[in-house]
Amino acid sequence: MTDIEDWATGRANTTPETTTVTTTVRLIGTLVCRTAEESAVVTDQLPRHVALTRAEPGCDEFEVTPTEDPLVWRVEERFSDADAFRAHQARVAASAWGQATAGIERRYQISGRE
Repeated sequence: MTDIEDWATGRANTTPETTTVTTTVRLIGTLVCRTAEESAVVTDQLPRHVALTRAEPGCDEFEVTPTEDPLVWRVEERFSDADAFRAHQARVAASAWGQATAGIERRYQISGRE
């Protein structure tokens, strides 16, 4: 019986090695500004936000890129697990980025979050 079967059936693993099941959290979507002023806030705040996020433990990928529409930004994030993603969300909420962009619409799909 494999470790995965043990986990799925709830039976104790009889092998000395164990497998930790972790789920990567992935966020994909857009940041949608209503005005050129909001877009300017994103442009101004983004470099520091990206640098701080990429330095977070568990951040595997973080990209925010402009699209052909100057008011829309593509967002792609990947964190090693739900705890890393939650820590990121908490940091962002309290950050200068979070405060400056709080009113900007986010259209995100998140997968792997517990």
